[in-house]
Amino acid sequence: MGAGRGLLWLWRFDPRHRFLKKNKVDMALATFKGGIHPPGRKELSKAHPIERAKPPKQVAVPLSQHIGAPCKPVVKPGDTVTLGQVVGEAEAFDAWVDLVEDADYLSLSPERIKEKIRQAGIVGMGGATFPTAVKLSPPKEKPVDVVMLNGAECEPYLTADYRLMMERPGEVLEGLKILMRALGVKKGFVGIEDNKPDAVEAMREAAASLADVEVCPLEVKYPQGAEKMLIKAITGREVPNKGGLPMDVGVVVQNVGTALAIHNAVRYGKPLVERVVTVTGRGVAEPRNLMVRVGTMVSEVIEQCGGLTEAAKVISGGPMMGFALSTLEMPVTKGTSGLLALTEGEVVHARDFKPCIRCGRCVDICPMGLMPSMLSVLSEAGQYEECKDYNLFDCFECGSCAYVCPSKRPIVQFVRLAKSMTKPG
Repeated sequence: MGAGRGLLWLWRFDPRHRFLKKNKVDMALATFKGGIHPPGRKELSKAHPIERAKPPKQVAVPLSQHIGAPCKPVVKPGDTVTLGQVVGEAEAFDAWVDLVEDADYLSLSPERIKEKIRQAGIVGMGGATFPTAVKLSPPKEKPVDVVMLNGAECEPYLTADYRLMMERPGEVLEGLKILMRALGVKKGFVGIEDNKPDAVEAMREAAASLADVEVCPLEVKYPQGAEKMLIKAITGREVPNKGGLPMDVGVVVQNVGTALAIHNAVRYGKPLVERVVTVTGRGVAEPRNLMVRVGTMVSEVIEQCGGLTEAAKVISGGPMMGFALSTLEMPVTKGTSGLLALTEGEVVHARDFKPCIRCGRCVDICPMGLMPSMLSVLSEAGQYEECKDYNLFDCFECGSCAYVCPSKRPIVQFVRLAKSMTKPG
C-alpha cells in the first residue's frame, strides 16, 4: 500500500509485465513524483476555436521532419506541385486526389492499418516526431496491452490539443480505436490535465458508448504529458531507466493530434499535410489556433495573427521544451505544435547565469530522479563522458531543472551539449 496526495492505492504484482500495478479506491487525481507548476498562460488562446489558415504564398517542405532517415525527393526545381501531391517518399503514398472513404476502416487488418499510416507520413505530433508506423510495430517479446492518448498538454501556453478535444472528440477517439485495432489491444486511456474540465467532459461524452476506453483526469503538473510520467500516473507502471521504452511495460502512447491524423489517414487516405498550431504569447497581436499546412512559412502564420508587437523572442513549441527561432523565414513542420512570441521582460538570457550553489532544487523536482546539477557542472567543465555516470541519456530535457534554478543556469543546454559529444551506453 502506498500514499500520494491523500490518495490510497492498492498495489498488486502483475507477473506478465513484472511491475507494480495500481487500482484506485477514491477519486483523487493521478500524477507522478517530482515536477513543477509554471504559470499556464493558456487563457491567451484557449477560447479561440480552430481556424483554417490562408493558403501559403510560399511553401518549403523539409524532407526530414522526423526521427530517422530523410525522404527521397520525387519532384524537381520548377515543378508545379498541388495540394496533397507526393514530394518526398520513404517509398510512396497516395496523392490528395485519390481520397476515398473506407467505410470498413475498423475492420482492416493491423498490417493494412500500419501501411496506411506509413503511407500518410504520420509521425508523433506532440513534438517527438517519431514515425508512428514504427511505434505500432513492437517486437514479439514485448507484447502491448494498453494504448494511451496524451491529451495532457502540460506545456504552458499551448492549446492546440485542447481545441481538438473540444471540437473533434469523436474523430480523436476513432483514431484511438484504430490504434487499438492495429495493436490488438482491448484497453485504451485518454489522459487530460484537470485544468481542462470541459475537454474531459467532451471526451467522456464521446466515449460514453466505448466500454474499453477510459478518460482520466490528471493532476495539473509539468511535465505530466511526458510519456513515462503519463504511464506512471494512469497505470502505475514504471518505464525502466537506461533506455527503457513504454513498450517495455506493455504501453503505446500517442498524442491526440496524432490520433486525429491516423483517423484521417486510415478512413480517408489523407496524408499528413496540415496540423493545428497555437500562435500565442504577449508578443503577438492576436493569439489563435490555426490549422496550418505543413511547409507554410512561420512569418506568414504570424502575419495572419496580426503580426508581432513587442516580441523579443519567438519559440517553436512551448517555453519549456521549445526552440528559439533565429529567423521567421522557416517552415511549419509536422512537429510544430505552437509559435510563442515572448516579450523582452519575459526572456531570461543564458549569458546571465551563475555558478551552481548546490541547493538541490533541481534534484528534488526532476521527474526522472536524476541529478541535473551534476550534469550541468560536468558538461560545463567539458567532462562529457563523466555525465553518463549520472544517467545523461535518461534526461528528456523537460526543462523543470532550469525553471527552478536560482542561478538561472541553462541546464538543458548543458545536457544537450553533453549528449552531442557522447554516445549512449
